[in-house]
Amino acid sequence: MNCKLDLRGVTCPMNFVKTRLFLDKMAVGDTVEVLLDGGEPVESVSSSVQQEGHAVLATTPEAEGYFVVTIRKDL
Repeated sequence: MNCKLDLRGVTCPMNFVKTRLFLDKMAVGDTVEVLLDGGEPVESVSSSVQQEGHAVLATTPEAEGYFVVTIRKDL
């Protein structure tokens, strides 16, 4: 299953908290595309989900100025 989670405009650390809660509801192996503002949100969410044991498959910049971080739930 591939889902989207739009967290543009959400500040740290709430963007990680919301991502983690979303991942908790997913099945192992599912992916989610998280839409994040550039800079600290992308860096902190990416590193935090990897520390939790999940995989960051891609980080893609979009023309509108935000990033799409594709995460696979591994635990």
